[in-house]
Amino acid sequence: MTSAAFISLTETQLSKGDFALISSLSLDPQPLSDGKKKRLQEEVLSVKDSGPTYSKPAPSTGCRFIDNWREWERVLRLNVAKNRAIKKGREDLILVEPPLSPQDAANAAAKAVNRSDSPLDGEMIIDKARWTVIDNLTGINYFHRNNVFAYYLKLLLLERYQAFNTERGFAEYKALYALFIDSSISSQSARISGEPK
Repeated sequence: MTSAAFISLTETQLSKGDFALISSLSLDPQPLSDGKKKRLQEEVLSVKDSGPTYSKPAPSTGCRFIDNWREWERVLRLNVAKNRAIKKGREDLILVEPPLSPQDAANAAAKAVNRSDSPLDGEMIIDKARWTVIDNLTGINYFHRNNVFAYYLKLLLLERYQAFNTERGFAEYKALYALFIDSSISSQSARISGEPK
């Protein structure tokens, strides 16, 4: 089942309030409505980096499960950004000092950035940590709305996982690498022959 099909199914099964909550749920800790996205894009046309900073927690939704999920994801993203900046020696890029709590989010970020063999391995580490925290946040009441929210988040994670395509990624890498080599050879031959490129 796709996440879109699941949302469609829940429309008739959930209360209007719970349906509004699940409709706003995403893997992004601070999802923007279409109107807010457009205003943000207009405001930051002259700004170099228009991405969210996650400097403040998202406003409360009134649902503990969703609020805890968003805060966990926010802490994860801030710690991933910090660990990447440190690894690249660009500590001047750290705009927001990330919280260390929840600790499992900070640990997952450090492990993904510092101990993974490839970017794909890092993403898999992060998604496994996301899956685990969703299970932990759900609780043991199997007839609670949190299980519906958790199932939806897991569908989003599975769709994200299915989007990873090793063959297509490697083909793209080879094409870019070949383009780089060709431009490098052309540049060298132009210097040798004296022709400007």
